[in-house]
Amino acid sequence: MKRADIEGLRAVAVGLVVLSHCGVPLLAGGYVGVDVFFVISGFLITSLLSRELTRTGRISIGGFYARRALRLLPASTLVLLTTLLASRVWLSPVRFPEYAWDGLSSAFYAVNLRLAITGTDYLAQAGPPSPFQHFWSLAVEEQFYLLWPLLILITWRAARSRAYLVGLSLVLCGASFALSVTETGRSAPWAYFGSHTRAWELGCGALLALVPIRRIPARLAVPMSWTGLAGVVLPALLFDTTTAYPGHLALLPVLGSMTVIAGGAVASRWNAGLVLGRAPLVWAGGLSYAWYLWHWPFIVIGPKALGLAPSVPLHLALSGLSLVVAAATLLAVENPLRFHRGLRGRPGRGVGLGAALSGGTVVLCLLAIAVPQQIAAGRPAPDLGARLSVSTDPAADLQAALAEPPSELPANLKPALAEVRSTESPVYRDGCHLGYDSDWSPPCVYGDLRSRTSVVLFGDSHAAQWFPALEKLALQRHWRLVSLTKAWCKVAAVTTIRSSRPYTSCDRWRKKALTRIAELRPAMVVMSSSDDGTLAVKTKDPHKAWVTGFRETFRAVAASGARPVVVMDTPWPKGDAPECVAANPSRLARCANHLPGAIEDQSRRDAVAEAAGDTGATPIDPTHWLCSATGLCPPVVRDTLIYRDDSHMTEQYAEILAPILATLLPPLRAPLPR
Repeated sequence: MKRADIEGLRAVAVGLVVLSHCGVPLLAGGYVGVDVFFVISGFLITSLLSRELTRTGRISIGGFYARRALRLLPASTLVLLTTLLASRVWLSPVRFPEYAWDGLSSAFYAVNLRLAITGTDYLAQAGPPSPFQHFWSLAVEEQFYLLWPLLILITWRAARSRAYLVGLSLVLCGASFALSVTETGRSAPWAYFGSHTRAWELGCGALLALVPIRRIPARLAVPMSWTGLAGVVLPALLFDTTTAYPGHLALLPVLGSMTVIAGGAVASRWNAGLVLGRAPLVWAGGLSYAWYLWHWPFIVIGPKALGLAPSVPLHLALSGLSLVVAAATLLAVENPLRFHRGLRGRPGRGVGLGAALSGGTVVLCLLAIAVPQQIAAGRPAPDLGARLSVSTDPAADLQAALAEPPSELPANLKPALAEVRSTESPVYRDGCHLGYDSDWSPPCVYGDLRSRTSVVLFGDSHAAQWFPALEKLALQRHWRLVSLTKAWCKVAAVTTIRSSRPYTSCDRWRKKALTRIAELRPAMVVMSSSDDGTLAVKTKDPHKAWVTGFRETFRAVAASGARPVVVMDTPWPKGDAPECVAANPSRLARCANHLPGAIEDQSRRDAVAEAAGDTGATPIDPTHWLCSATGLCPPVVRDTLIYRDDSHMTEQYAEILAPILATLLPPLRAPLPR
């Protein structure tokens, strides 16, 4: 028999998630609704397994997975395929291959792992959310249930005691919670999306199913249920996107959910069921699964399909429409298959249907990946790289090309728009560009490995974008190129703010990098970092603080015996350049930026120049390598796409600039003979 209060708690959970995703300011922490779902799921599923064990002394593993398939796959398959089609029609063709991979991993219940990996990829973080992102919580659940029934069965056969099952749950919860706390401080994406850091939440629900909660005295049960409901709602009001989550803070919604479930197990007209058991909440709770599936694609794709700017009112309207679609899905898809006479009680058929639905989804996702979306293009354009490689004055030839950018997308664009997101230089492929949390750089050496002349590339991702050019020069000039870069970590010796907190791992890494440079004693250090960023310590004269920070770093580099070279930040495009180009293939002028607006922060560039003048560092300004003399900064020049996203150059364009960069680098001593 269904408990009305648990159905109502489901409604609260999905409501918090939906309102949070809609951008309602007061409920920025509504993501805790997912934690509530995990606890409810662990409780209900383990209750069923426990009753089956008590009644029959065994668990039908085939029957369990058949029930899961019939419960989850009909609706999820419909949403997956509809979202895939809608993404193809209305979302960016540049990102569609990524979305198709997200759909494929969702069909395998592994999208949480993909999101965790993507979340640690600096270049992938700036993009819009995937329309399949919300499938991560289903993936966590199914990864948990892949092993949980087997663990219960093995433990029961070994001990025939419910106490051992309770012990198993406690061990699982303790280990997973410890991992959650540790991982939250070390790697936020893995902490949030990882099944190992979320298993304890499902385990807490399972623990409730294994202990005699019905024996709780009524005088305790009533305040427990109300206190628990407050424990669920308060985090949604207090937390936001800057909260370090899940970690120990997830205890509040998890314990709150447990307390609501435990307190509601004792019959009383005065417990939280007084509210949670109301018909509207019970009805919404019955739709919670389908509504959760549908609301996110509606929010992500809906504004694009309607040609409207995203807003809270629009998101709320779209979420309301998705509730109607969820109700239709429950009546027309979920219930008819879930309760079909030919499928109930026949595990083989249920598993077979699930395999067919998953297999069909996988095939369609693979087809979507294999057949990239075509983007309208004009005639082929001259090869920019070939021209500059043989030019006697590559800077002048580049300026001429920038002054006359193509008006439509060249047919021979490099890189192709469908490939721009997946094209990465070796520093990214080899794990040499550090993420936010790490402060130790692996030994990343390129160029002529036998050379005694070392050159170091040092800075953040706007330094890493110069790697293709420097690697080309290193091979030509027989340098040993060492890469030392970290996501969003400024060259200047200052502490900046990231995610509302001081970016201390950057400070630790910078000190270690400078120590390593001193040990390497390179001939030259090429430095660069983006012009964005806010100082962690407020000061009346931020310009002076930046000058001091740059000056300290430049002097430390010079003290190693190296020639310090600082490449100022590149001009920024007008938004995400590939996205704009894909949306305007015959009107590329719409995607062009202009000086001085393309300069992210002129005062930061002034600080770089002042510090370079004080220390003897060589400053290089690449502005006119991306913008014409008249101040036009196009997204495409000849046959080459300049930007890969909203601030970084493509690897192809950076490599093309190698001969121009070479003319401004200071001369180095010749490599010593071996």
